[in-house]
Amino acid sequence: MPNWSEVNIPDLSGRTVVVTGANSGLGARSSVVLADNGARVLLACRSAERGGATVRAITERGGKAELVLLDLADLASVRAAAERVRELSEDRLDLLLNNAGVMMTPKKTTKDGFELQFGGNHLGHAALTWLLMPALRGKPGSRVVTVSSMAARGGRLDLADPNFTRRRYLPTTSYAQAKLANAVFARELDRRLRAAGVDVASMAAHPGYTATELTANMARSRTGILKGVIEAVGSLGDRLVGQNVRTGALPQLYAALAEEAEGGCYYGPSGFAELYGYPKAVRFPSAARQEGIGAKLWDLTAELTGVAPDPS
Repeated sequence: MPNWSEVNIPDLSGRTVVVTGANSGLGARSSVVLADNGARVLLACRSAERGGATVRAITERGGKAELVLLDLADLASVRAAAERVRELSEDRLDLLLNNAGVMMTPKKTTKDGFELQFGGNHLGHAALTWLLMPALRGKPGSRVVTVSSMAARGGRLDLADPNFTRRRYLPTTSYAQAKLANAVFARELDRRLRAAGVDVASMAAHPGYTATELTANMARSRTGILKGVIEAVGSLGDRLVGQNVRTGALPQLYAALAEEAEGGCYYGPSGFAELYGYPKAVRFPSAARQEGIGAKLWDLTAELTGVAPDPS
């Protein structure tokens, strides 16, 4: 559908959805839109304070929202959050929107010892998805939408050293790898769901260039001159080519809700270089289409997280 927007969203009454990173930016906007259209939204957030603010913003508008604490950089937290979601949803989940992410951080590790961007952006989301699959199977036609990034185009999956234990760590290289992993995982998940005959669809989406808090968060993790440079460059980019969060959230909402959206596909903005505009189907990054890369990432993810893949 050309120029698909929020006005095309159907009545979502009776649907239960999970949005990770729902405390700000694309996640908060998506959560508000879903709730405004009747969905019950479970906001999976690391911060009780910030997540609670979004819950209040939704309930004050008459929507249904509940907070689920989730730290994607801690697999114990991922397991606890999955258990809580399954309990709240009674194993009948319509949508999992894997939206949360960190961008271009200094080299850090998760609580389980993985490089932060690969561990939080990919491993945490993959584990959560597998753990919630019983609930997703409970609602025929349910969907998993995983948010990637334009940065994935320049990414390379080094499956021999995904956590930068031997190679030089660069924040941009790590971020591109993590967002490429998001796209690869979404595609491989859909392939396996179809092969298993499971009525759950998996797709990926990216927001183009959207002015969110990611750049500000990236700047806050730095000091001195570098912090100032990131703030200045980010501000300039936001003003010149950045679109607002309302428009930036459309590709992931389209993937999640549009009747014509299909599993195994990738959705992004329709404007120049996929920077801005209404959502449309776009091509996966070439690295995500490499023969066998999905299966290799799938197996490595299971090994690192210790979570049983579903479908197996």
